[in-house]
Amino acid sequence: MAKATKKQALGRGLSALLKDPENDIQSVGDKNADQVIGNVVELDIESIEVNPFQPRSNFNDEALEELASSIRELGIIQPITVRKLDFNKFQLVSGERRFRASKLVGLETIPAYIRIANDQESLEMALVENIQRQDLDPIEIALSYQRLIDEIQITQEKLSDRVGKKRSTITNYLRLLKLHPIIQTGMRDGFISMGHGRALINIEKKKEQIAIYEKVVSDGLSVRDTEQLVKSLKNPQGDSGEKKPKSSKETPGFVSKGMDELKEYLSTKVDITSSQTGKGKIVIPFHSQEEFQRIKKLLTGE
Repeated sequence: MAKATKKQALGRGLSALLKDPENDIQSVGDKNADQVIGNVVELDIESIEVNPFQPRSNFNDEALEELASSIRELGIIQPITVRKLDFNKFQLVSGERRFRASKLVGLETIPAYIRIANDQESLEMALVENIQRQDLDPIEIALSYQRLIDEIQITQEKLSDRVGKKRSTITNYLRLLKLHPIIQTGMRDGFISMGHGRALINIEKKKEQIAIYEKVVSDGLSVRDTEQLVKSLKNPQGDSGEKKPKSSKETPGFVSKGMDELKEYLSTKVDITSSQTGKGKIVIPFHSQEEFQRIKKLLTGE
């Protein structure tokens, strides 16, 4: 208990430092900046504004009330993160749920990590920290990835390093944005999962996407059932008695399995032709110099 009291007192002391006009810290090189930047400080809630770059757009009222109840009993366990805008004026970088719940409880101050960053850095921090720490739905994550790519001018390869996710994972999320808006909304509302969405992406016509989506929801189809439904729609002659391509029957099991593993590892389409004797060839298409270099690096390690 003594340690907690000391920590709180320290935070309040730093808060007083920030309210002193003679110690207005604007950069990491200013006097006393090392005492504030990166440390936990008790800030007046009224001195904090919401971050316009916040990727989360849905805040469940019931979940907020539950969080508020927890804060009322236990206090803020994890500080929010803010950036300094002006004298005694701050903007949220991450932790908007905690911020909103604290206001519901009626708290006057809130513990916060303070950072100094420009708008671009703030956007990047907000998106990356929320992707990693918050329970965003798949579409919100996809939109966050897309905003990082568009507004920070970052490639999928670099984004993979930045957020600590495989490039194939990022690609799978971004592909969800190709779904019809109604289906995206259904995913955000929990009517279907990301697995359902990934299956529906394989249907190019939006009207057919919607038709299958409605069947998935009304019949409560599993992801596997949805995949089979999509497959049957794309190959309607499958049960008509017409001869199927020999390759689908003659492709050895090790080739089929290996093709899926290659697609996952390379995050791109892989074409494989083979005979029952095990002979064949692999074709890996690329669409730009950057993509060629990426594939080459994965294959050669150089």
